[in-house]
Amino acid sequence: MAKKHPSKRKFEKPHSRKENRDQGVRAKKHLGQHFLRDEDVARQIGDTLTLKGYTDVLEIGPGTGVLTKYILQKPVDLIAMDLDTESIAYLNTSFKLEQKISSPEKFKVEEADFLRYDLKALFPGKPFAIIGNFPYNISTQIVFKTLEYKERIPEFTGMFQKEVAQRICAQEGSKTYGILSVLAQAYYDAEYLFTVPPDVFIPPPKVDSGVLRLQRKPDFRAIGCEENLLFKVVKMAFQQRRKTLRNSLKGMGLSDRFRESEETLLSKRPEQLSVQAFIALTAAIQNDLTKA
Repeated sequence: MAKKHPSKRKFEKPHSRKENRDQGVRAKKHLGQHFLRDEDVARQIGDTLTLKGYTDVLEIGPGTGVLTKYILQKPVDLIAMDLDTESIAYLNTSFKLEQKISSPEKFKVEEADFLRYDLKALFPGKPFAIIGNFPYNISTQIVFKTLEYKERIPEFTGMFQKEVAQRICAQEGSKTYGILSVLAQAYYDAEYLFTVPPDVFIPPPKVDSGVLRLQRKPDFRAIGCEENLLFKVVKMAFQQRRKTLRNSLKGMGLSDRFRESEETLLSKRPEQLSVQAFIALTAAIQNDLTKA
């Protein structure tokens, strides 16, 4: 279940404008880049990592390394992944010299597309956390790919467009509650941490940003229903979110017996169901389809 309130830790609101210098790396619109320039905010995001039982970390979209250096202050082995050749060149040269990084195990830079990368090749056989100031244009895809590799990823933390971060952490009954909310929270505890204003970025986006943390549930392997079916049920339900489940799930081929026995549940709209209710519904549908 998503937590309604921020973490018990008190995160500082961005009060100063202590900025990192322009490193000659230009933010590129086609990559959805907005470089973080506020050192205080970068430190706060770095501090969201809990690193409980693991030390390997993947940073997505490091840009000029303003967040990267605060991650490296922790006992981690870090891979920074970016598509931007300018960022890659800077991180491999000036940044490594400035941060006095001599151990290749401590910090590696990978020029690659996260969405196309085989994550099994990263930190072979070991769990790793994901962190980043995520490009807004692919942020939801990053979450879905994380769900594919949840066996390897116990922790996920970073910055999104505020409304996307709120959607991931939303609870039933909220207008923002949807596919991302249910599927992320089926496997992770979701926590909205703090809001970041546009003026801490170069160039500033037109919207606020939000930082969240996902921590994998201890029982994530045993949610109580078939995973692919859960994804199908949730997506079908929210694709027609104004309709009742009775109508939106018509294509499932459910028996008349099931429809009669689950009349009360099927008369609800998807945003009225909790994550656990969706799991229970999927388990019941799975049982019905097995008997068909």
